[in-house]
Amino acid sequence: MSNVDENDLHEENQEGEEVQELSFEELGLDPRLIRALTKKNIEKPTPIQQTGIPLILEGKDVVARAKTGSGKTFAYLLPLLQKLLSDNNTSPSKALAPTAMILVPSRELCQQVYSEVLSLIELCRVQLKVVQLTGEPSFSEMATALSGPPHIFVSTPACVQRCLSSGVLQAKSVHDSLSILILDEADLLFTYGYEKNLKDLKTHIPKKCQCLLMSATSSDDVESLKKLYLHNPYILTLPEVGDGKDEIVPKNVQQFWIQCSYRDKLLYILAILKLDLVQKKVLIFTNTIDTSFRLKLYLEQFGIKSAVLNAELPVNSRLHILEGFNAGLFDYLIATDDSDSKEKDQSDENKQIEKKKFKKNKKRKVDLEFGVVRGIDFKNVHTVINFDMPTTAAGYVHRIGRTGRAYNTGQSVSIVSPEEMEIFEEIKLFLGENEDKELTYIAPFPLLEKNAVEFLRYRAEDVARSVTKIAVKEARAQDLRNEILNSEKLKAHFQENPRDLDLLKHDKLLSKKPPAPHLRDVPEYLVDPTTQQASKFVKLTRAAFGRNNNNGSSRGFKGRVNKKAGDPLKTFSSQGKGMKRKGIGKEFGPKQKKKQVV
Repeated sequence: MSNVDENDLHEENQEGEEVQELSFEELGLDPRLIRALTKKNIEKPTPIQQTGIPLILEGKDVVARAKTGSGKTFAYLLPLLQKLLSDNNTSPSKALAPTAMILVPSRELCQQVYSEVLSLIELCRVQLKVVQLTGEPSFSEMATALSGPPHIFVSTPACVQRCLSSGVLQAKSVHDSLSILILDEADLLFTYGYEKNLKDLKTHIPKKCQCLLMSATSSDDVESLKKLYLHNPYILTLPEVGDGKDEIVPKNVQQFWIQCSYRDKLLYILAILKLDLVQKKVLIFTNTIDTSFRLKLYLEQFGIKSAVLNAELPVNSRLHILEGFNAGLFDYLIATDDSDSKEKDQSDENKQIEKKKFKKNKKRKVDLEFGVVRGIDFKNVHTVINFDMPTTAAGYVHRIGRTGRAYNTGQSVSIVSPEEMEIFEEIKLFLGENEDKELTYIAPFPLLEKNAVEFLRYRAEDVARSVTKIAVKEARAQDLRNEILNSEKLKAHFQENPRDLDLLKHDKLLSKKPPAPHLRDVPEYLVDPTTQQASKFVKLTRAAFGRNNNNGSSRGFKGRVNKKAGDPLKTFSSQGKGMKRKGIGKEFGPKQKKKQVV
């Protein structure tokens, strides 16, 4: 243990001494990898990459702890691919099992890591095979994926154990071939129930195997994994600037809060979104699935389309929703963060007590491998809204970490009810605020005037009353039916035609009645001058940074023409071609169009 402590101190001193920034070339990366990074618009390494890549290339065991969005994934992927590229060039592979394994806690993180590896390999134009497996694959699926075998195997600990127990992976082959093991989001692996799988897997890992632990936080679970898998590791703990509390949440993320009653939360989030007081894209967190659907139904009535992401949905639908949100197909995503709730354990607790209820819940079984606040890379999220406050301070930090990634700016808005003030005070203390309030990390939201909220109250409360528990229950069931149908029918299609993703609409209306037209726009007389100025400022900032909305309403006339021209059914006319040409003109065109519509 003395050696471990020495390495720990050595790295922390190295962090303090290192001032100059190193380039990827200076880190000794292969030119093909550098070209791939350039094509991905990644110009310079982050601090965790600058310190971790050289150590991993030297073959050291490393424990890297850095906050969400600090670049931990590329900190291990780049040296891993570097080693595989050099091994490929020197000698032909005779391996009977994967050379590298990347173990992650959730399906979504597995898909994300797999996509990043595949992207880098394709940009490098090299012959390296990478596969992913999650859940409970069949024997044939496992055999097909691991035939070859692949150079890199991305999976969950339970799935790897399944491959070993079924004989698809031979223990001796793993012992002879595995040269590097990576445990990503290591602090979550035990939390997601993989403790037994990881302990069983340890017997198959050769002593010569290099092991890496990547984590956003330090915990007893990380310490247990470190003792179980690593030998004389280097411990990297890298806040980017300063010493600790100041960098729990990066300085490029502005944090705001609004205090109101729980009943008024719907009113305040409507004011924020409808009056354009925050930049898009927006990620909204709730604590329960029912709250997510209630919020979706509520916003629908005011013409605000959103998609819902939770553990109840089929894995294919979840992946489509994430890809659609990242691609900019919709601007608002309502994610259920039930990591601290009892929903995941409810079916297990009630198995013997209430069998009838369990049978009903079985249809809506939540995915234990799903986690929305950790590991998933939500791209270009500018605003995070906490509609429900998280139950822990660490949960708050992980939620806020979804924005402000890779040196981009971001903001968070937390809507806090009196019942949530206790946890809010804990969060402020955790961030470093003292009782004298000399330091303030979460400021009151400045753009929303009290008058602006009150002007919307009548409409908001009238709509809120219409979103009943029965409506929420029906919408939740309908959405699940739709997503299951989409997931099964379109799985093969999207594998063959990945560009057709926009055909699958996850933000479609769930309300039985169409939204009232008069609720779509806020009349000017309901908006006070101060809020109007704030809204104009946000819109100008969005335009300056090229963050205009992606839907048809913001594309202008040109966007609508392109959309119509792309529809073959709308290119036909009852008139002849000659008549159609005559109709093209600055005055006649629009008038003729209006007559046809009428």
